[in-house]
Amino acid sequence: MNTSTIAAPGGTAGSAAQAAPKMPPQIPYIIANEGCERFSFYGMRNILTVFLMTSLLLAIPEPLRKGEAKEVFHTFVIGVYFFPLLGGWLSDRFFGKYNTIFWLSLVYCAGHACLAIFENNLRGFYFGLFLIALGSGGIKPLVSSFIGDQFDKSNRTLAQKVFDAFYWIINFGSFFASLLMPIFLDRFGASVAFGIPGALMFLATLIFWSGRRKYTHVPAGQSHRDPHGFLKVVRTALLAQAPGQGRGGLIVAGLGVVLAIGALALTPNLGFVIAFCSALVLVMGFGGIGAWMQLERARAVHPAEAVEGVRQVLRLLVLFALVTPFWSLFDQKASTWVLQADQMAKPEWFKSSMMQALNPALVMILIPFNNLVLYPLLARLGLKVTALRRMGAGIAFAGLAWIVVGGLQLWIDGGHAVDITWQVLPYALLTLGEVLVSATGLEFAYSQAPLAMKGVITSFWNLSVTIGNLWVLLANSSVKGSAVTAYIQSTGTSVTAFQMFFFAGFALLAALLFALYARGYRMQDNYRG
Repeated sequence: MNTSTIAAPGGTAGSAAQAAPKMPPQIPYIIANEGCERFSFYGMRNILTVFLMTSLLLAIPEPLRKGEAKEVFHTFVIGVYFFPLLGGWLSDRFFGKYNTIFWLSLVYCAGHACLAIFENNLRGFYFGLFLIALGSGGIKPLVSSFIGDQFDKSNRTLAQKVFDAFYWIINFGSFFASLLMPIFLDRFGASVAFGIPGALMFLATLIFWSGRRKYTHVPAGQSHRDPHGFLKVVRTALLAQAPGQGRGGLIVAGLGVVLAIGALALTPNLGFVIAFCSALVLVMGFGGIGAWMQLERARAVHPAEAVEGVRQVLRLLVLFALVTPFWSLFDQKASTWVLQADQMAKPEWFKSSMMQALNPALVMILIPFNNLVLYPLLARLGLKVTALRRMGAGIAFAGLAWIVVGGLQLWIDGGHAVDITWQVLPYALLTLGEVLVSATGLEFAYSQAPLAMKGVITSFWNLSVTIGNLWVLLANSSVKGSAVTAYIQSTGTSVTAFQMFFFAGFALLAALLFALYARGYRMQDNYRG
């Protein structure tokens, strides 16, 4: 396999452009790989909270078990969406996307094996979760950006359709996993229920390996040797002095470091995951603001295109930051919403976690509906549905979903028998938001990323999910304080209902800020020539 050059399969660099863009023939390998991988991931993820509650955490007193299971689940999700940074860095700097995806997929398989083997061993099971977080997270930004690599400017018009198909197959796998795995866990036990996703992950790896000679391979970049790379420009901007001007940007960045150290010092109270992720957010946030304040100073050392490239990345990261509240709401459907479903009336054979199958089923309906009916209809009405408008609307729909689910919780808290079918409405609203944010965001992140930073920028897109789950852990930690608990009791609502309305407001505020910021954002077209 030659990874030193870019060569489209079945053609040469000098091939004449076709009159009509053609779909790359290697795409089915990547799509099939993703379908099997997503079945494996959602198959284990969607039974994780239930398994923890009913088996692995039985030694914990029942009143505390819900909170512990929820914390383990969101810590795992944080890991899954943190390790994309490592995968993107390894890919862009050393091994390229194909090699990084393949080897981390084997780590992923080993993690599934640990879950099946160590069903009664807490440390062994948690080690399996770590390996899955490393493998799944490491390949997460690379598979979607690897799809983008198969396109260039001659056929990029087909890329969004493939990203939609990519997201559709993700939910195809998720649908059957959500529907079947709770039944397998109940009837055959944890070894079988966690072993089947492991077998699907091995099949996914095999399918991906089978297409190795057909892919377009973009070699690992040399950005670490580039004197005008992203981090080098940022460092110059922060450290450069300008006659007659202060160093406000450096002070802001330094403040971020001090606050990060303070967050790490709170590890005994918050736990390592919350403290470390909070420190990371503080360093990145304050460092980015500081670099932006003094970015013009970098022009004395770096060319204008390098400085503008950094400016573009920083603008992009602001958008990613504003998406984080959406993930706070979305990922709680596998924890908070499942626990709510436990309190609702339902048939004996129906497991609470099976309700999650509704989400991917709706995605598979909404993606073709939006592309074939909704978006063309809006276009005929004169409303241009841009990527940023979709994403802003999606965040708002998530907020509306949580207003509904909060209302259901008030109904339950009032002693009413609430049928589980009432959860269909918030699932529908949340899923519409997911299609508008997540499916659109995959192609958006790839198209906006500079050519040398595809893996890393897609990793930052996934890091927004980590930060979203960090907000959940911080919210859960805050309500344990006596002062906050007393305030919630004074409102006359339960802690659960209060948090639901809090997250709804959090998302609606983020949607407003996203819409305002997006108005001044300049779209890029960073596909290969």
